[in-house]
Amino acid sequence: MPFPNLKPSAREFSPGAWPVKNFSSQSGSEVRILYGSRRVNAKLTLGYDNITDANAQLFLDDYAAQLGTLRTFTLPSTTNTRAGWEGTAASIDAPPGTRWRYESEPRVQSIYKGRSTVQVSLVAVA
Repeated sequence: MPFPNLKPSAREFSPGAWPVKNFSSQSGSEVRILYGSRRVNAKLTLGYDNITDANAQLFLDDYAAQLGTLRTFTLPSTTNTRAGWEGTAASIDAPPGTRWRYESEPRVQSIYKGRSTVQVSLVAVA
């Protein structure tokens, strides 16, 4: 099942950091070692305000299909997760080929009969 292709009303993106290990000596000198060429732990939180309960169900179904936080998946290139961003798409995207997993379960809040707000938190994995 592909990740639901709905346009988010809110987005929070953290690009992650490069895997660096710091070593400090007693004299105070520091050595830093880079352990990879890709950023790790990018995070993407998407909010979907006032959507139909049927669309909210799509997120719950996808979460169940991924066995919660277990399986990883790719976001389709046609996904609306970057919709509304006017900067360079690469600026709010993980490196190409990045796989995602749910960081936690989707949070669904009932707003009105047949309408809900959903928040989804994803974390990038290599």
